[in-house]
Amino acid sequence: MDLCSANFPPLGTEMTDIADVRAFFAARPAPARVPLSLAHVADEDADGVPVRVYDPSLREDAPVVLFCHGGGFVICDLDSHDDFCRAMAKATGAVVVSVDYRRAPEHRFPAAPEDAYTALLWAAKTYQGRPIAVAGDSAGGNLATVLTLLSRDRGGPEIVFQALYYPMLDPTRSGASHRDNAEGYFLTADHVRWFWEQYLTTDADAANPYAAPLGHADLTGLPPAQVISPGLDPLCSDGDAYAVALAEAGVPVVTRRYDGMFHGFLSMGAALPEVAEACEEAFAVLKARLTEAAAG
Repeated sequence: MDLCSANFPPLGTEMTDIADVRAFFAARPAPARVPLSLAHVADEDADGVPVRVYDPSLREDAPVVLFCHGGGFVICDLDSHDDFCRAMAKATGAVVVSVDYRRAPEHRFPAAPEDAYTALLWAAKTYQGRPIAVAGDSAGGNLATVLTLLSRDRGGPEIVFQALYYPMLDPTRSGASHRDNAEGYFLTADHVRWFWEQYLTTDADAANPYAAPLGHADLTGLPPAQVISPGLDPLCSDGDAYAVALAEAGVPVVTRRYDGMFHGFLSMGAALPEVAEACEEAFAVLKARLTEAAAG
């Protein structure tokens, strides 16, 4: 279980100071574990953006996945998602580049997507000629799909696939799940509201497609997508609605709803053994698309 898989503090109510919020998560004991062994794991500088590279095989033709971690744009980091990135690299055979983007509220929108895009350019240059996918969970799912918009609008680099795990996409929080799953399932509607308040500054930000792609972005011409939505998640409606919007824009999309699961479940394999099957399924979809892209 990563640092962001434990019970949340009462963000935005009793606890509002960002230093206290991060200290709360940092103070939680890490589970006893032996990290999954890979051929090479190293922290690197992606043209000014810290990244951690997970290479499972040292193959010179291995595809690449640029991964953006969740945490509401505010918490979590490379370490919180280390196990998940190791598992992704092992299962897919891809080099996973995890991005340590700047976090809000010290660095509000558009710092995070710009850092992620800088890392994407670095990955394309470093692993030239290899197919590149993007992936992310929660706020990282937002950044992953925003990268496909930036790549399209700025002329590259080419992205072959986007894997979006319970993405956080709608600052209006108008979907039914924000009401139906407001409390009682780990992440609450109040947490989501508080995270958006830390990330965005103005009403214009909330309507910017690079911050709020659901409802504001032109989705035509984006790469194929995978959207995973847990049924007991305030963000379930975000993912469901985005999958529909992608399909309506002509983007091939594979969806999977896990009705009995809650936000963050894919990174909770150490605590929930049944999650292993869900991760296997998710990574198999990603691997298949990368294999297809590599084959031309």
